[in-house]
Amino acid sequence: MLKQQVALITGASRGIGRAIALKFAKEGADLALLYASSDAAAEAVAQECRALGVRAEVYRCDVSNFAACKETVAKVKADFSKVDILVNNAGITRDGLIATMQEDAFDAVLDTNLKGAFHMIRHLTPLFIRAKRGAIINITSVSGLMGNAGQANYSASKAGLVGLTKSVARELAARNIRCNAIAPGFIQTEMTENLDSENALATSIPLARLGSPDDVANAAAFLASEAASYITGEVLRVDGGLAM
Repeated sequence: MLKQQVALITGASRGIGRAIALKFAKEGADLALLYASSDAAAEAVAQECRALGVRAEVYRCDVSNFAACKETVAKVKADFSKVDILVNNAGITRDGLIATMQEDAFDAVLDTNLKGAFHMIRHLTPLFIRAKRGAIINITSVSGLMGNAGQANYSASKAGLVGLTKSVARELAARNIRCNAIAPGFIQTEMTENLDSENALATSIPLARLGSPDDVANAAAFLASEAASYITGEVLRVDGGLAM
């Protein structure tokens, strides 16, 4: 259970972020929900969480912007007085072949997916240190473990998250701050809508199906909980066996 804890989740207005928010709400956590664009979608998720009996507030934030993240963390601290759990879920894709990929497409993906996680960790670490505890969960991808044709930028950003996770875990362990990552495989979200058919994808997955956002949310709830209090620096694949 996550009662009396505050979780900050980026990319919380849809897909995996929404599922994690709802799972954490069911576990009793109050929520700071960060989003990039859709006010209506973010508020809808917050309303769903409030219906489960917890506090949920929304914050529009471009996680690729260092100053914006600092300002948002300050607002969350003012509203909740603390943060116990950080979930770095915000992510974008700008797929393309390496031979034709434009520099801005590469930079945009790394700025959001990798630097965004750094920004949030950087600004929340002082709160965790003062509290002498904290749990950080970075949402990476099997693309960062295996590579994926047409996703050099995305795979690089997600591989970078693995290195960031392990370095942060080593650096902050003595402060009782844990940092782990989840590497989803093919999950049924808006981000995977443009992939090949579900049946074709399923043939490459040992468990023979795509995952759901709830599969990832369940893993996040575990890593945030006391049950995982002796786990740090881990990359937990939630991929049906795809990358083993």
